Amino acid sequence: MIERSHLAIIREVDRQGSMTVAASTLCLTQPALSHAMKKLEQLIGTDIWLREGRSLRLTQAGQYLLAMANRVLPQLELAEERMRQFAQGERGTLRIGMECHPCYQWLLKIVAPYLAAWPDVEVDVKQKFQFGGIGALFGFEIDLLVTPDPVFKPGLHFEPVFDYEQVLVVSNQHRLAHQVFVEPAQLTSEVLLSYPVPPERLDIYQQFLLPAGVLPRRHKPIENTDIMLQMVASGRGVTALPRWLVEEYAVRLAIKPVRLGPQGIAKQIYLGAREADMQIDYLQALVVLARTSKDGLT
Repeated sequence: MIERSHLAIIREVDRQGSMTVAASTLCLTQPALSHAMKKLEQLIGTDIWLREGRSLRLTQAGQYLLAMANRVLPQLELAEERMRQFAQGERGTLRIGMECHPCYQWLLKIVAPYLAAWPDVEVDVKQKFQFGGIGALFGFEIDLLVTPDPVFKPGLHFEPVFDYEQVLVVSNQHRLAHQVFVEPAQLTSEVLLSYPVPPERLDIYQQFLLPAGVLPRRHKPIENTDIMLQMVASGRGVTALPRWLVEEYAVRLAIKPVRLGPQGIAKQIYLGAREADMQIDYLQALVVLARTSKDGLT
């Protein structure tokens, strides 16, 4: 019979690349780990690994078991954590994944009243996922995903919570600052600042520049919103952000939003969760709060 310990070993050997290191991580001796996997190979009648010099390569059977381990073990670990919380009188933990860098400011406004209303729920915010946002939901790394780009797949539910407009951000002294809207060709001489995500995930590329066959003079990734907008204000580049966020910063920085194209770029922020979790009261409460807390975001 395939046991949880077998899946844990396969996952850890894959993570560590070594049976010796995996055994230490799992608090096993290396002979005990090898013996357990040898017994499993005898049970299923096929090899799990093939040795190539000092390294191990998973067979087709091993790859199947690894995929199962990556699906099943996170669910079991989450279930155990939830049972521990229930046993200690805690409500649970809501793990929020972010695929929207500028949404942190919005999330801060939501989290404060949420924590006050649900004092026995822990909130954890994650930005980096092993398999991306959708994979993190399916892999039980997170419970709720904040994203402007939902992927509608069986087993997942996405709820739109607010609309916004993606705009170009320029300094007040920029040559484009007084235009009602800009055309793609007007950005060929600009340094485009953005969060460090691939261009294929940036709306300004996918919905504005690339359809027109245009690229900026240079693309410079910057992780921090404040630094990015300070650089825009000092005339060192332009960027694209939600209008509501730009208007908040414009109170203290010399920056201005300009529409991207005559029609603009309309976007929505979604909260996504596993369908089976949508009836969890404290998760549903955050979705409801997000839908009703739109002040300053439209």
